[in-house]
Amino acid sequence: MNSYVPYQCIHLNLAIASAWQVPSFDVQGRYIVLWWNQTPIGHLFLKPSEELSHAIVEQKVIHAASWALEHYSKKSAVTVKTQSDVERIFVQAFSTQPDLPNTCDVSVVICTKDRAASLQKCLDSLMNLQCKPAEIIVVDNASADDGTRKTVNTFSGVRYLREDRLGLDIARNTGARAATQSIILYTDDDTAIHPLWVYHAYRTFEDENVAAMTGLVLAAELRTEAQWIFERFWPFNRGFIDKRYDSDFFASSLPKGPPVWTIGAGANMAFRKSIFDVVGYFDERLDVGAAGCNGDSEMWYRILAAGYSVHYNPRAVVSHYHRTAISDLKHQIFYYMRGFTAAILFQYKQFKHSGNLKHLLWEIPKYYGWLLLRGFPFYKGRYKTIFVEMKGLFSGLLFYLQNKNTSSNSGMTGSSQQTRK
Repeated sequence: MNSYVPYQCIHLNLAIASAWQVPSFDVQGRYIVLWWNQTPIGHLFLKPSEELSHAIVEQKVIHAASWALEHYSKKSAVTVKTQSDVERIFVQAFSTQPDLPNTCDVSVVICTKDRAASLQKCLDSLMNLQCKPAEIIVVDNASADDGTRKTVNTFSGVRYLREDRLGLDIARNTGARAATQSIILYTDDDTAIHPLWVYHAYRTFEDENVAAMTGLVLAAELRTEAQWIFERFWPFNRGFIDKRYDSDFFASSLPKGPPVWTIGAGANMAFRKSIFDVVGYFDERLDVGAAGCNGDSEMWYRILAAGYSVHYNPRAVVSHYHRTAISDLKHQIFYYMRGFTAAILFQYKQFKHSGNLKHLLWEIPKYYGWLLLRGFPFYKGRYKTIFVEMKGLFSGLLFYLQNKNTSSNSGMTGSSQQTRK
């Protein structure tokens, strides 16, 4: 019998005084996302049936927002004890409001396969953007029926492309090559888009040193145990403050293998179109239809190795609908780990960075040995997927050995091996 108690996803705008009155007790769990108007500033989990006083909940809210308070106030340490302290700091930090253009020179690309209902919701949210992209491209990756085309045809101004070669990175490359704008912004069909997503993504590239961006991915719902496990232990959420991944990050992490998988998620990422001419397109041996996943992180690795930067921008927000069934979660995680292993080995083959092998052959076995001991003997919660994870690791090794001499078909040019001066 499943004893999981659902979590409510609650969004609180702390710029509104009444939002601070968080219910202190509920039989359900609560996942609370904190905002200051349209800027996400933190989150917290309140356990099912966790009985807390209003004063304790207020302090939890303040603590959850503390990193964003320091970040936006541009101070290394701030003294925050009360609601009024939070309001004072954020009012000052966001005293000026940007003038939003009607459109930005951005191509939005959505790759999809046989999920017309999800695509419908995603496109509905795109229609409500406060700053719209110059174009929206839907790449239909070998859907079995005409549902995707019919869905796209109900939206004015959305461009439909059919890609019959199965594979997410194949579809991503098809969208990139077809895009007409200088910035290409990707999301998945199982997302809902924040109204300022395109605007904040576009603003990221005002920094000429930024070649790619990732953004904040929130959980759209936590109705099931599978969704909760994913959000707690495999989250796409990379936090609520800006992060810069550059040559310093890359060089400092080379000895143990740069953890590029922590940079973001393919459900919310963007690139200068010109960077594909430098480092090549997505490696089509990875992601759905081939190794499993990690085509996005392998691309970030190449960008960093070439001397460019990736910016994590938490103001560019989408919400993601995680898999609802444990069986689907296990399937997803298996391919995550399969692609993870294959990507590390392809990276090592191309760049000969020994830290990649050290991570795979030492850090990963050590980590899974620890998980096996911690989860024994019942392997509940986080540990429910541990065996499919290990199976995925071995499967990725086999995939690499079978495909190490095949072409990535990623359109890499002669300049793709060059490092930025």
